Amino acid sequence: MNWLMLYAAIGFEVVGTTSLKLSEGMTRPGWFVLCLVLYGTSFALLGISLKAIPVGVAYAIWSGAGTVLIALIGILWFQEAATPLRLLFIAMILFGAIGLNLTTRSH
Repeated sequence: MNWLMLYAAIGFEVVGTTSLKLSEGMTRPGWFVLCLVLYGTSFALLGISLKAIPVGVAYAIWSGAGTVLIALIGILWFQEAATPLRLLFIAMILFGAIGLNLTTRSH
C-alpha cells in the first residue's frame, strides 16, 4: 500500500508540473490552481508512503521518476530537444533511483 501511495505521488507531481508548464508562467489561472492542488496531493501521498519506505529511497524514487517522466513529456509533448547526451543523462537518473532502491534495506 505504501508503494502504491509513492507511485500515485509521482503521478500527481508529474501532472502538476505539466499543469505548471501549461499555466504559461502562471498567466492561465486554471492551470496554476490545478498545479497547486496536484502538488498538494502529491506531497500528502508522499508523506503517507514515508510511514514504511525509508525517506532517502522514497525521495530518490519520487524525484528521480518525476524528473525522468517530465523530461520525457518535454521531449514528446513540448518538442524539447532529444539529444543523445540528454537521453543518456535521463537514463542515468533512472538507473540511479533504481540502484538506490535495490541497495537499500527497508525498515
